[in-house]
Amino acid sequence: MELLKDDSGMSTVEYAIGTLAAAALAGVMYVVLTSDFVQNLLQGLIQRALASV
Repeated sequence: MELLKDDSGMSTVEYAIGTLAAAALAGVMYVVLTSDFVQNLLQGLIQRALASV
């Protein structure tokens, strides 16, 4: 039962989980932002902005 009460190393585990979550989020954002739909949407937005100048 002493093993269950020992919380040494918990902050390391929390940092590791946070790092994995951040890497997963970055991966999802990369996939979304490099998709054809988002690229066409951004290109259209930029073209409309430049056309109104």
